[in-house]
Amino acid sequence: MPHTSPPTQIGPFLYFRASDAAGVAVDAIVIRKDTTPPAPILIQDTSHAPHLLVQLPAHTVWRYRLTLPPEATGYRFDGDTYRVTAHHAGDLRIGFVSCNGEEHGDLTRPEPERNVMWHRLLEQHRKAPMALLVQGGDQIYADEVTDGHPLSENWPDDVPLDPGAEDLADLEAHLSRGFIDRYLTVLGAAAPARLMAEVPSLAIWDDHDICDGWGSLRQQATMSAVGQCLFRVARRFYLLFQHGAVEADVPDLFLDAQGYSLSWRHHLPGVTLLAPDLRSERRRRQVMGIPGWRAIDETRLAAGDHMILVSSVPLLGPRLSLVEGLMMSIPKMQKYEDDLRDQWQSRAHRAEWQRMLRRVLEWRKAGPVTVISGEIHLATRAEMKSAPGPVHQLVASGISHRAPSAGYARGLGLLAGLGEAPLADHPIRILPVPGQKRRYTAERNALVLERVDGTWSARWHLESSGITPPLELSDGAR
Repeated sequence: MPHTSPPTQIGPFLYFRASDAAGVAVDAIVIRKDTTPPAPILIQDTSHAPHLLVQLPAHTVWRYRLTLPPEATGYRFDGDTYRVTAHHAGDLRIGFVSCNGEEHGDLTRPEPERNVMWHRLLEQHRKAPMALLVQGGDQIYADEVTDGHPLSENWPDDVPLDPGAEDLADLEAHLSRGFIDRYLTVLGAAAPARLMAEVPSLAIWDDHDICDGWGSLRQQATMSAVGQCLFRVARRFYLLFQHGAVEADVPDLFLDAQGYSLSWRHHLPGVTLLAPDLRSERRRRQVMGIPGWRAIDETRLAAGDHMILVSSVPLLGPRLSLVEGLMMSIPKMQKYEDDLRDQWQSRAHRAEWQRMLRRVLEWRKAGPVTVISGEIHLATRAEMKSAPGPVHQLVASGISHRAPSAGYARGLGLLAGLGEAPLADHPIRILPVPGQKRRYTAERNALVLERVDGTWSARWHLESSGITPPLELSDGAR
């Protein structure tokens, strides 16, 4: 895009809250550059006024509390009509995206190039409406927000030892401006803005929503005053712009009422969506803490329901521990340690990885389990063997992040050919997406899951290759 000032008003953006016989409950936010309230939202001729959610330094954020009854086709706002799928029983379409940005210079990229896949997803939505948009991590790339302030300019390599309260307050204001700027620029682009005005979102975060490698960096950096200031600001704006929420909403939206973990779980007719928070409690030798694991262990799947498990980093993956061991023996490669620590397959997380896989196999006894993941900027899929039928993993990564080289994808595919079986009798296989020959496809992509007549399938939307044939997600599918 090149970077321009946001318009006077952006939004509405919809956030999913609940689905039942009464319809679909959503919150919507509108962001204004002044203090004038935005127009009411009209649903079936009933007017809904906003209330002020938060006052930012140069913007006000207004929130609407809405329920669309099953027969509603959408809503009207400010002279425009927005259609929303308000019935979730029967046939259903769910979109999945991740990695909406790049580490450097993201805000200066030309909009048509940056958001080409958003435009295509919007076109598909207009042909066959989606009911829900799941965003699987790295919705923004905040890596550069630390630039330009003396306390954070060289963080995490250079950690200030004892910054004063006044300097930390100045850093918080600096970081806040950076996060607000990124969110408003990214969300305000035409295609994602329209899509998120018509398709309620559910989002889980990953490291770039905070900074590259958060939780896998050295703890002297992340637990420092600067690191904790960065985390607080990132968390505040993650809640605001990815959930339409503030701190007081945490007990109602997340499984840990205290907010140490921001894992969430939602039930739609015939399907359970679960997204463990793999960042808030992450340490170099820990993926989740007690609150995060409590959310996993207390989740039960109703017999016959289909579980969609959102794992911000792929749960089923190749033997990265081999690469990790090799790289740690080469001094020049040790700078990539945090990238490998980020993965479930890291040697440091193997026990937790096995624990999660055992829980997935327990859920699989009750019904199908499909894992959806992002993070790797490639499209691929995987299967883990189980007696009732395979556990499927669908990886869609890079809605706007440009793909790595084809050579990188081939090399990762060769590594995947070695196989992996962290649990005896439950081997994992990395497989090509339908219509592709190689295990990893190096193209920007998004994913759409669809339930028709009770049967689930998935299609990848690939930048160059187009839309893939459907992958059936019923038992025994290959």
